[in-house]
Amino acid sequence: MEKLEQIKAEALKQIKESGALDKLNDVRVNFLGKKGELTTIMKSMKDLAPEERPKFGQMVNTVREEIENALENAKKEMEREVQEAKLKAEVIDVTLPAKKNSIGHRHPNYIALEEVERIFVGMGYEVVEGPEIEYDYYNFEALNIPADHPAKDEQDTFYISGDILLRTQTSPIQIHEMEKGHLPIRMLAPGRVFRADEVDATHSPCFHQIEGMVVDKNVTFSDLKGTLQEFAKEMFGEDTKVKFRPHHFPFTEPSAEMDVSCFKCGGKGCRFCKGEGWIEILGCGMVHPDVLKRCNIDPNEYSGFAFGMGLERISLLKYEIDDMRLLYENDIRFLKQF
Repeated sequence: MEKLEQIKAEALKQIKESGALDKLNDVRVNFLGKKGELTTIMKSMKDLAPEERPKFGQMVNTVREEIENALENAKKEMEREVQEAKLKAEVIDVTLPAKKNSIGHRHPNYIALEEVERIFVGMGYEVVEGPEIEYDYYNFEALNIPADHPAKDEQDTFYISGDILLRTQTSPIQIHEMEKGHLPIRMLAPGRVFRADEVDATHSPCFHQIEGMVVDKNVTFSDLKGTLQEFAKEMFGEDTKVKFRPHHFPFTEPSAEMDVSCFKCGGKGCRFCKGEGWIEILGCGMVHPDVLKRCNIDPNEYSGFAFGMGLERISLLKYEIDDMRLLYENDIRFLKQF
């Protein structure tokens, strides 16, 4: 009887001090399990006289029942406390201001693109699109770049098959538009292009171009210069000056590259323009007569001009970014500045 009282007292003490459901289960195992205290003392029943065994068994069962009841009550109390704590943690004070959602915004490339589109749409241009997977004919041949032309090697093309490729420029869209035969044409064609370039501060195998073209009667190089000068002033500031340098593109004749005066130093020379006072911005020229003929447009009756610029270059210049990789690394610290 003394041993049973000691076991009961120790069990009730440990139940009271357990404080957690897992420790409560340990108490159950230690006292009521197969190798627990009550099971061990039951084994001594064989040493008692036969007439004492029923009374002893009854006493053991009474102690077991008291311990089980104490365990059950403690378990219920702990579960109630856990539930109350959970409900308390989930309480919402509806009078507090709501949490501010983190809202995304436009990418710097897209901001620059919208600005370019706004300028040219204001001049009467229509924004058009074309396929990123192109035929060799549209990407090269129709643009006056035959199979043996050196410009074809310079562009490091991703070929899918013999005559299907990922477009290296947005110029094929010009061919698609001219083939429709809806004249006159005033189009702006932004899009993604692909070249096998190594990734560095100014190059990427996937980047964006913006192509523009006008085809109409009596279109001259003066129209091209006036259009691009107006674009530069709208894009980079009213004081921006432009300079055209002779160049060569297979699909335009004559061809030129256009520089803008450095909008950082005003043409005086700085780190941004590498001390030259001018920044190269785009290539342009009059649409080659052979290109017009391939699209069933009479070059004796119609003429046109075309220009192309890199969207990333516009973004880098406009926002004074010195590494193109920043545009694609998805660093929130960088992107949230825009």
